[in-house]
Amino acid sequence: MTVVVPRLRIKSHWFKAGAPKSAEQNASAMAFIVWRVAHNMLKRMRGAHFDVAVGGPYFAFMREVLVFLIAVVDRTAYTKMDGPSRGAFTTALVLNCANTLAGNELELLGPRGDGAPYQDSFIDLVNELAPHYAEFGADPGSAQADESFAPDFGFVRYLGSRLEPTLPTKDRHWVIDQVMAIEAPEAVEIVRSAILDLLSAEPRKARRTSMSGD
Repeated sequence: MTVVVPRLRIKSHWFKAGAPKSAEQNASAMAFIVWRVAHNMLKRMRGAHFDVAVGGPYFAFMREVLVFLIAVVDRTAYTKMDGPSRGAFTTALVLNCANTLAGNELELLGPRGDGAPYQDSFIDLVNELAPHYAEFGADPGSAQADESFAPDFGFVRYLGSRLEPTLPTKDRHWVIDQVMAIEAPEAVEIVRSAILDLLSAEPRKARRTSMSGD
């Protein structure tokens, strides 16, 4: 059983044209988009009647989706950046996502019992799962002229398997189907398009001006 809910719209162009943006600037913008896409996936799963409980399960779900999306973005960055730039970009992307997640955890859950910063557990998870995602490849049926990365079956299924423990038992039977058929393709399409837009050297087309009747 899969359920479709409305998709998210994202603006991914720099507002002002000009000098090329640094890897850190692009990472900051991409982290904002990745966070929104991950949060939207959680909302969509709830809208499809999956019970993602407030508190620990909520943040467990968000952590897994964020790591997945970072892996997808990093694989596209590999095709578009030199080694040092990609390293700076991905490091800044992880740190920005870690800080946003930690701010929400601190606000809703209070300080960790061990006194450690919340960022540490997220960064540890990225370091743990990055080699796992690196074992998977691109979808051979989704070769793109833009050279962006489309994750293969195993890549996406791994996300579904990671999300299973974040949900109650009654929902675990369906989560992989929902993620693979609906949620992951939607999220991947958005972040792939966003990273290509952010890294594009082409100028934006002029927008039409409009006036209200006020």
